[in-house]
Amino acid sequence: MRVVLVGPAARRARLRALLTDDLEVVGEAATVADARHMGDVDGYLVAASAPAAEEPPIEPLTSRELDVLSGLSDGLSNKAIAARLGISDETVKFHLSAIFGKLQASNRTDAVRQAVRRGLVEL
Repeated sequence: MRVVLVGPAARRARLRALLTDDLEVVGEAATVADARHMGDVDGYLVAASAPAAEEPPIEPLTSRELDVLSGLSDGLSNKAIAARLGISDETVKFHLSAIFGKLQASNRTDAVRQAVRRGLVEL
């Protein structure tokens, strides 16, 4: 499979070290937009997320906090998250407060951004 590595140079180097022999790296680019100009390839491997070693450690989220975080990343309101999980919207607020503290996030958007960077949710 012919691929282009995308991301900052240091992270591309780390990714390259992890690749298997069945992948042929045909180029590297800083952005996906730059990678699209590389011609006929089978895919792009994006090394944009910081490895866990570069992230400050956080207190683990509970399974319910992860459920609430999933609803948050889906763009749901507190009431919609509560309905999805069968809990009260006050309980959702409680969990969000804990999530913000654990992720050191200042608001809903920042919490989702931190969660994506840490691999806790996918968009």
